[in-house]
Amino acid sequence: MNGVRLPANPTVVVKVGTSSITDGAGVLAPERIARLVAQVVAVREGGARILLVSSGSIAAGVGTLDLGTRPADFEVLQAVAAVGQVKLMDAYAGAFGVHGVPVGQVLLTRYDFENRSQYLHARSTLRHLLELGVVPVVNENDTVADDEIRFGENDRLSALVAHVIAADMLVLLTDQPGLFTGDPRFDESATLIEEVHRVDAELEAVAGGAGTGLGSGGMASKLAAARMASWSGVATVIAGSHESDVLARIVRGERIGTVVRPHDRRLSSRKLWIAFAQAASGIVIVDEGAARALVRDGSLLAVGVVAHSGTFRTGDAVEIQDRAGALIGKGIVRVDHRELAETSGRRDAPVVVHRDDLVMLS
Repeated sequence: MNGVRLPANPTVVVKVGTSSITDGAGVLAPERIARLVAQVVAVREGGARILLVSSGSIAAGVGTLDLGTRPADFEVLQAVAAVGQVKLMDAYAGAFGVHGVPVGQVLLTRYDFENRSQYLHARSTLRHLLELGVVPVVNENDTVADDEIRFGENDRLSALVAHVIAADMLVLLTDQPGLFTGDPRFDESATLIEEVHRVDAELEAVAGGAGTGLGSGGMASKLAAARMASWSGVATVIAGSHESDVLARIVRGERIGTVVRPHDRRLSSRKLWIAFAQAASGIVIVDEGAARALVRDGSLLAVGVVAHSGTFRTGDAVEIQDRAGALIGKGIVRVDHRELAETSGRRDAPVVVHRDDLVMLS
C-alpha cells in the first residue's frame, strides 16, 4: 500500500475545506456533507477515533444571507460567520444523526493555544468528547477571531488540534488531488508529488497562494499545516475530497494524494507549544557566531543580536533569523524589546532566550 501505517484504533484529525462541502456559490451541499459523514462513520466503526475540523461557516453565512460574495469588511465577515456557523452545525448534526452518532461543537481561537491553561482545557475537552463517543466538529471561532480569519487558519488549526490530541494522522481534504509540482489549473505539465519527507522553502514556493474565493486557505496553508504536524510526529495526507471512499482508503494505508512524513526529530510537548501554538510578537536577527551557538544547543545571548523588530514583552515568543532572513528557530524571550535595544551586542547583558525556551526549526 505504501501509504501511512497506523496503529490499531488510531486517532485521526480530518480537516475539510469550504469548497468540499459547498456548491461553490456559498450554499452548503447536503449530498457532499452526507458523503463525508458516511465516510467518517464507517472509519469510526472500524475502530478509529475521528475529530473533524471543518471550514464553511463564512460560506454558509454568505449563502444563507444571499450575499453572493464573501464580504470584504472584517466586522461584517464576523457577523456572517455567526449566521453560517449555526447553519453548518445544523447540517453536521443532521447528517451524523442519521447514523445515530452524536456531535459536539468546539470553537477555538489562537488564544486557546497561546495560553497554557486554555491549551490544557482544550485538550481535556477534546479527549472527553472522544471518550464519550462524540465526533468533535472543530472550527475557528470566526465570530471573535481577529486577523486569523483571513489566512486559512483552519489548516493551521487542524495541525494544532492534531498536536493537542496526540493524533496518529492528520488528513487534509481539499478540492485538489494533492500537492503538485505546479498549479494544475494553469500548468498542464504539473505532476502530483506523492511523498514529502521534509518541507523546505523550495516546496513552499511550489505550493502557491490562496484557494477559492469563498474559502480562505490554499495549498500553501495546507503545506504549512503539514509541516507543523510533522514536528509533532504526526503524518499528514493531503488528498481530494471527491475521491471515492478517500478517508477509508487513507486509514487503510493506501497511497493516495500527497503524504508528508513525520519529522525525524520529534519535539517535546512544551517546545511544540512554543513553536506552533505561540504567535511570534517579534523577530530577533543574530550574527553568524550566535547562529552556530544555537545549533550547538546554546542559549541566545544579547552579544549575538544584531537587530530586532516588533514590540514584545518578557515571556513573549519571537522568531530568530540569521542576517539573510532565514528562520533559525523560535523562543520565549527573557527581556522586552526596550531592554534588548539597550543591551544588544553587549557581553555583560542578560540571556535573551534560554535554550530551555528555544526551538530550532532550521
